[in-house]
Amino acid sequence: MEAFLDQLVPDELWELFERVMPPPKRPQGGGRRRAGDRLILAAIVFVATTGCTWRQLPPGFGASWQTVLRRFADWSAARVWAKL
Repeated sequence: MEAFLDQLVPDELWELFERVMPPPKRPQGGGRRRAGDRLILAAIVFVATTGCTWRQLPPGFGASWQTVLRRFADWSAARVWAKL
């Protein structure tokens, strides 16, 4: 799976993304550990390139479709895509 994720988000893209990514909205408290931003970005790229719906996102990305969609919305509001 890691090689697949590297294809979706190569190091060069990740380095660019890290420069424009906003800090997390919520501080990490109790509960589950925050899903990794690179995995979430890979899931977003997967949805964008395959045309699947958020609900069809394979579980191998390590986050629920709701988490991926919420992070997409947060990053969209922060204009991350325009900055890239």
